[in-house]
Amino acid sequence: MKDWLIGATGMVLVLVVGVAIIFWVVSDPAGGDESGPAPSPTLGTERPPDAEPPAEMLEDELWLADLELDAGMVVTAGSVLRDVRAVGQDVVTGPDGLVAAQLAVDATVPFEVVADELGNGTVVGAADGGQATVVRTVEAFGRELRVIATGTVEVEAGRIVVEPRSIDFGGPDFLSDATAAVVRRLVTIEHDIEGLPEGLVLQDVAVQNDGFRASLRGEDVKIVR
Repeated sequence: MKDWLIGATGMVLVLVVGVAIIFWVVSDPAGGDESGPAPSPTLGTERPPDAEPPAEMLEDELWLADLELDAGMVVTAGSVLRDVRAVGQDVVTGPDGLVAAQLAVDATVPFEVVADELGNGTVVGAADGGQATVVRTVEAFGRELRVIATGTVEVEAGRIVVEPRSIDFGGPDFLSDATAAVVRRLVTIEHDIEGLPEGLVLQDVAVQNDGFRASLRGEDVKIVR
């Protein structure tokens, strides 16, 4: 009986230790960072390992290996951008202004900015599957129709383009099919991002809950003239 008790006790201890080890591995310390791992840098934001100043520089020039800017909002006369992050590499300031050999900018174009371009109380928002939805009142055949269009978001010729894939008027299917061609252009989005330095080219766009997240890249960009 004594040997049996010793063996049983040993098995219990082994189980307790095993459970403790598993719990330690799969759990996080209480009160620790709950934000998860830091996101990897976006394309174009890594510092070049061989960044070196120009061989010849003028007396009034200043060279920066890299330059970073984070802004919650950027407002210009014709546009509003949110959550702006800009990373410049090989930046020279001098008589020509502030020039970056490479510049990467990620920014969010708010839905309301795009909706204001279409006018007439248009509402733009996110839809399932990474798509965008446009709700707008349009006039067709002498009648006003409340249209709900959903489409894919793409980059075309440096613009944010939402091409409707489905158009719904809330009526019979035959009415929607007959009228779709007339109103399609009225719910198609073609937006140029304004307020950023010339030379930046839109590379990618994705739909977020608060707007279109745009990624722009450029070379030899004049940040400040």
